[in-house]
Amino acid sequence: MDLRAPAILLAARAHGETAVIARLLTEQYGVVAAYVAGGRGRVLRPVVIPGNLVEAQLRAKSDSQLPFAKLELLESRGPWLSEPLPAAAIQWVTALTASALPERSPYPALFNALQGVLTAICQAPSARGWARGLLVYEALLLREMGYGGMRPEAESLADIVAAMEKLEAPIAEYLLTGRTRQAAGQVQGQTMAARGALLARLRRMI
Repeated sequence: MDLRAPAILLAARAHGETAVIARLLTEQYGVVAAYVAGGRGRVLRPVVIPGNLVEAQLRAKSDSQLPFAKLELLESRGPWLSEPLPAAAIQWVTALTASALPERSPYPALFNALQGVLTAICQAPSARGWARGLLVYEALLLREMGYGGMRPEAESLADIVAAMEKLEAPIAEYLLTGRTRQAAGQVQGQTMAARGALLARLRRMI
């Protein structure tokens, strides 16, 4: 692998003293796990934030080797992580994508849709401007992974929340069971807890 492309940072796990293992969503390669030297250092800490759009340079000598990544910040989601509702939405949508997608399988529609949802979360004046996009993204993720489903038609915030509640079971059963247990036993619970926190905040707006 020798790739330079925009990528959405989905997750970062501490590795060693200052490095991280980042999970990046690229349009061409799908999700790629990569070693980021100094990822927890002063310079890269603001870059290695889930939801950030980065320019990633990924290099590996073989397909079986964990790539080394150099990251340059293109668009930061950091300023919105201090606001509870946008932060909950960013945390959920990145955790879901990181947990559900297999590595190195391209899903260009999901890459573009996720970037659109993240932009809406950060630019819309309230959750009413992005909640439907988030619902549509969840349904798209289910369809792209082969689990069908119609495009949701909900418009009001109450209908959107109700539709999201109906998707909870298929998301947990089809997208988060299996892979997440193999990776870490508590990942599924933590990921769905992030969704529960988001829904609780959305219900208070109705």
